[in-house]
Amino acid sequence: MSSASLIKTPPQKVTVNGWVFYTSTALILLLTAILIAFPEEAGHILGVAQEWLSRSFGWYYMVVIAAYLIFVVGLAFSSYGKLKLGTKQDKPDFSYGAWAGMLFSSGIGISLLYFGASEPLDHFFNPPEGVSASHEAARQALQLTFLHWGLHGWAIYALVGLAVAYFAYRHNQPLALRSALYPLMGERWVKGAAGHAVDGFGMFVTLLGLVTNLGIGSMQVSSGLENLFGMAHSNTNLLIVIIVMSTVATIAAVSGVENGIRRLSNLNIILFSGLLIFVLLFGPTLHLLNGFVQNVGDYLNGIIMKTFDLYVYEGDSKKTEGWLGLWTLFYWAWWISWAPFVGMFIARISRGRTVRELVAGVLLIPLGFTLAWLSIFGNSALDLVVNQGAVELGKTALEQPSMAIYQLLEHYPASKIVIGVSIFVGFVLFLTPADSGAVMMANLSCKGGDVDEDAPHWLRIFWSVVITLVTIGLLFAGNFAAMQTMVVLAGLPFSVVLVLFMFGLHKAMRQDTLVEQEQAELAARGRRGFSERLTTQDLQPTQAVVQRFMDRHVTPALEEAAAQLRAQGLQVQTLLGAAKRCMGVRVDMEEGNPFVYEVSLDGYLAAPSDSGQDEVRSRYYRAEVYLHNGNQEYDLMGFTDEQICRDVLDQFESHRQFLGRVYS
Repeated sequence: MSSASLIKTPPQKVTVNGWVFYTSTALILLLTAILIAFPEEAGHILGVAQEWLSRSFGWYYMVVIAAYLIFVVGLAFSSYGKLKLGTKQDKPDFSYGAWAGMLFSSGIGISLLYFGASEPLDHFFNPPEGVSASHEAARQALQLTFLHWGLHGWAIYALVGLAVAYFAYRHNQPLALRSALYPLMGERWVKGAAGHAVDGFGMFVTLLGLVTNLGIGSMQVSSGLENLFGMAHSNTNLLIVIIVMSTVATIAAVSGVENGIRRLSNLNIILFSGLLIFVLLFGPTLHLLNGFVQNVGDYLNGIIMKTFDLYVYEGDSKKTEGWLGLWTLFYWAWWISWAPFVGMFIARISRGRTVRELVAGVLLIPLGFTLAWLSIFGNSALDLVVNQGAVELGKTALEQPSMAIYQLLEHYPASKIVIGVSIFVGFVLFLTPADSGAVMMANLSCKGGDVDEDAPHWLRIFWSVVITLVTIGLLFAGNFAAMQTMVVLAGLPFSVVLVLFMFGLHKAMRQDTLVEQEQAELAARGRRGFSERLTTQDLQPTQAVVQRFMDRHVTPALEEAAAQLRAQGLQVQTLLGAAKRCMGVRVDMEEGNPFVYEVSLDGYLAAPSDSGQDEVRSRYYRAEVYLHNGNQEYDLMGFTDEQICRDVLDQFESHRQFLGRVYS
């Protein structure tokens, strides 16, 4: 279709959304200033708040996280799974391989290096239930690690990505968090204060996750360099690492999704896979393979029980509440804090995919590798500590988790080279979430532009700088743990927004399915044609013939239809005029999708002919009708002016009656 289309509101120039940008920036800087100026007081208050949240809302987190997973899996297996994220004609922007690579890298960050060996060892020595450092604790350690990194977290990403993509590409809403509330609140509220609040708070939650990511990433890379070169731990080294990592991430963010992020994703897969295979082959390979199979079995067997396990019947409730707050609830809140930018990034790369494709891709493509990584590194660490007496490794996992993986690699051949490679892997792993996060925060700060048009470069640089400065300030003030606590606290209200996403998404899918069913019934009754019209199969008209028909018949018919609609007191937008390849009318409704009727001059390859038709006749053209949900697959060639006008008015009346049934 022509780019001058009414199906999308004609794009405005990309500008800063003042309400979202200034409010979120002020909130972020104010919180950072308080945490830096009053580290002890703020840390104490946040610690008390986290204990209260763990005690009062632990049950809620468990229930709502399970609901997200059940919801997205249910959508994928239902009839809604066939719905496309876009019009019928939309094709995916990226090949399946490139799309899978970006899905893999978008949510897998440097935290896997940080927690790969340290988390199973921590659960081994400090289990929520049972005897510490026992065989049962070792088995439970991997089960809990799988729970924290498994299906539940990826389901949160799938939910946000699905909601944002669905409303952006099927309902022509902005590629923003607020758009998912469109069916519940209507366009007026979504474009007003409620929408600004959702996007602004989404940016705030995102920044918490990105700062945590940069802090963990810088400590991970710094620890690796200290191990490799025997340097003493210092703030100077940490500062240099942060600045270098942030600078490279900013450059990648400026280069955009199609260039920097896609290439980094491919590099991620190669390096990450290479390190995993090395540890598998040069470690106790058979033991690791057996362990992986058993870990997967334990995870799947206990997924329901562990999803709802609050350790109510353990004797020391204070201990279990503290463990839940430190681990499970922190992970659920951390996944939620990453959901806005990872979900928006998934939406950004998923136009043309179906609902089922997106859910299956997000849940399965990164998950298999994540679980393999955690099993192989976790079991390798446990084997060294339990069977080979690597006491120092266990101590390091508890006291300096970022160093644990490097101490593990010291037990492998060519350890210095492998550690050097792992440092570089960590650096690259950090970059993809960091630069995609900066791009998505910049996009949330803007309004206008095409659906998948990214924010200007200066805004991406601005957010990269803010993330860097906040991380430096918190790390050097010794209050980085307070920011991690803030992640848990901020995740609670945003989890409610995600619940609203589910209701809004289900409502919109139900409405769209009813529309498609109604259109199919109309088509079956022969609604698409009139007996007087000619068929393109008979004439295969040239572009000039169809253009002349549109100028002489379609334009005046649309003008007459627009006049009749205006006579009903409706606000009608028109796209008319001679020699236009796309013309139409649009009426915004009080509730639901706008009414759009467009006629587009579309070309098709003609069927081969034995008569040897000339090159000019190798294509034929149609005056195709498009409604809000895309091409209706019928041609107006041969309609009279009166029939075209009547078709517009009939389609409008069908649209209005449908909205009346849905919203009554």
